[in-house]
Amino acid sequence: MATSTPISPATTPSRTISKLGIAAVIVTVVLWASAFVGIRAVGPSFSPGSLTLGRLVVAAVALGIVVLPRLKRWPKGREWLPILAYGVMWFAGYNLALNAAEHMLDAGTSAMLINVSPILIAVLAGVILKEGFPRWLIIGSLVAFSGVALIALGSGQRSTADVAGVLLCLLAAVLAAVSVIVQKPVLRTFSAAQATWFGIMVGAVCCLPWAGQLVTEVQAAPLPATLGLVYLGIFPTAIAFTTWAYALSLIEAGKLAATTYLVPGTTILISWAVLKEIPTIWGLVGGVICLVGVGLTRRRSRRITSR
Repeated sequence: MATSTPISPATTPSRTISKLGIAAVIVTVVLWASAFVGIRAVGPSFSPGSLTLGRLVVAAVALGIVVLPRLKRWPKGREWLPILAYGVMWFAGYNLALNAAEHMLDAGTSAMLINVSPILIAVLAGVILKEGFPRWLIIGSLVAFSGVALIALGSGQRSTADVAGVLLCLLAAVLAAVSVIVQKPVLRTFSAAQATWFGIMVGAVCCLPWAGQLVTEVQAAPLPATLGLVYLGIFPTAIAFTTWAYALSLIEAGKLAATTYLVPGTTILISWAVLKEIPTIWGLVGGVICLVGVGLTRRRSRRITSR
């Protein structure tokens, strides 16, 4: 009787947080995976700069409708520093670099290079955020990365990897990794939606030099491409970055980053369903290995939770 009273309240919140965190991760992975399909579909109609600005403008409007009525205070003084940092690096720099890189690299090479990011996040989180280097996080990350390598091996290899494209992809991975570390402390003060919206607004301002090009390309683009741009702004940007920030506020950065190894495999499934692109055996096997690797990264946390 005496022991059941403290255990019950403590257990219930942790289970609730765990379920919410898992739901947020699933939404993030699926929507970020769909972004690769969406970018491929609208790519012929929009250049990297205008595509980035268009996504951010749509996301800023959509998320602003939710954030502004509930926003009680704006960041002040030094609170702006990390927001400006991840706004410039992630929402502007990452998207520009990735969009430009995908004009030079095949999808498999891009997926493998971008998935250097979770490893960088795990290292930075261990050093800067003092999360340490759990054994199963390292093992699971290596297993998952090998799965991504198999997916890359089985994807289209007809195009030659351009050096500039490789460098841009690696730059995008570094910008994303640093941004995650910078963003996490902000989530102690502001909600996930607010922190995301602030960053989107900063990124949109950075991309304003492409405003004229965006107007021109929207006028010339077919309606499906424009609708695709709107989709990219609302779902993979406004919603997915918010669910990512929410999950980041609940889960250690290194462990959360490992779940993004599921994005390439999910992208294959979405491409299969939407674009009728039949996955290779390498892609399917690599996707399963990614699942196993991500599962291994969660092994230690399961033991802690069970206690």
